[in-house]
Amino acid sequence: MRALIVKFFDMLKDKSSGKIGAGIAFVFALFLCVFGFFKTLFIIILTVLGYVVGALLFSDKDKVKDWMDKILPPGRFR
Repeated sequence: MRALIVKFFDMLKDKSSGKIGAGIAFVFALFLCVFGFFKTLFIIILTVLGYVVGALLFSDKDKVKDWMDKILPPGRFR
């Protein structure tokens, strides 16, 4: 799976930005046709929120451990 993703991004490096933008617009238009405006907006908002949380919160493993200790106090199994 990782090799497939690496090949995909290597393929994108060789393409022009216009083709990448057209691909993104096509996916967005497809989502609009299939799901409708508000469901597509909801998908985009949750995707951006997930990226932000992943980039900020889970970039530091100690921060994740501290966060988990606040939610689930350490028990006898650690």
